[in-house]
Amino acid sequence: MGGVLEDGAEAVVIGGMVLDTNATPSMAANPGTTTPGKVRYALGGVARNIAECMSKLGAKPYMISAVGFDLAGNMLLEHWRAAGLSLKGIKRSKDIETAIVCNIFDGKGELAAAVASVESIEKFVTPEWISNFKINICSSPVVMVDANLSPSALVASCQMAAECKTSIWFEPVSVMKSRRVASIAKLITYTSPNEDELIAMANALSSGDKLLPVQRGGNSVGTSVESLFQRLKPAIWVLLEEGIKVVVVTLGPDGVFLCVNAINGVQKHVALENKSFSFSRKLYEAVNISCPPNRILDAPKSQGNYYMAIHFPALPASVVRLVGAGDCLVGGTIASTCAGLDIMQSVAVGMAAAKGAVETESNVPAEFELTKIADDAAAIYSEAKVVFCQSKL
Repeated sequence: MGGVLEDGAEAVVIGGMVLDTNATPSMAANPGTTTPGKVRYALGGVARNIAECMSKLGAKPYMISAVGFDLAGNMLLEHWRAAGLSLKGIKRSKDIETAIVCNIFDGKGELAAAVASVESIEKFVTPEWISNFKINICSSPVVMVDANLSPSALVASCQMAAECKTSIWFEPVSVMKSRRVASIAKLITYTSPNEDELIAMANALSSGDKLLPVQRGGNSVGTSVESLFQRLKPAIWVLLEEGIKVVVVTLGPDGVFLCVNAINGVQKHVALENKSFSFSRKLYEAVNISCPPNRILDAPKSQGNYYMAIHFPALPASVVRLVGAGDCLVGGTIASTCAGLDIMQSVAVGMAAAKGAVETESNVPAEFELTKIADDAAAIYSEAKVVFCQSKL
């Protein structure tokens, strides 16, 4: 896309660009010796994965990050350049060691262990560097920040976006880093924790670690969606009471809970038709046909404010690797809201993108077929149901 205004009007993504080294043993590993298997490089980093997913759905996200003049940095930027995405927000310096994560998977695609060398993200993606791109942030429909950023960079990013009335999406990254929400919670529009990150965030926003992780055992048979929501509800409520408007709780194979605070206010944040661009028209048209808008968000006829929780089931998938699914959920959802779809439609697209991610070796699929995304989103959307709705007193 050409022109200063259009370049600046894309979603802004701030956080890590990481080279993943993924090791998958072909047999049970024995300590103290090598194990046969496959070792592959994968382009990673939560923020980078989210931005790549968005680009595969037709968006042109503006990435703010930092990489070095090394093998990992060259690999990451070569791919970014080939995708036609802007490099202007990506800091490069001979002092930067590009972030690298070494992942070891078990035979089921689950992460068994990992070592992360990502200090450069905190050190070099500084408030000063981010402030160079205030015009991009202010003209963007949404800014996504990941918790790999330092606390000061998170605060600076969110304050900048809030001053411009730009929506903010906070991606927690990990249980430990999710606690960084404490300094920015009142500025956040959207967040996307898994169950453990949700509990950690709620504890960080309240006094002491009173909320305990939900124990679900080896399988979820016999655990209804409603009872699972009731167990997570106290933590969800902490986030909503702190002012976060949309909480998307990821539940793995059980799908997601979309929890919203003040429906009328949320609609103003998620209906971005006035900022819809040509890149997203195909996505908007395909999904708007398969997933009729306003199916649930307009259900309360009152003009009052509501707490509402909606469950979206996951579709069956042929799992290859689970890393990247959460990032594609976020990327698909953000790309869709920027295209003008409502939050219900957008989460369904995000889940369809996540399904594509678990069925491939890479963190983000090589491509998304729009028809398949729309069909999968429609199947998910049609099964979504309200598990809680209550007027705010």
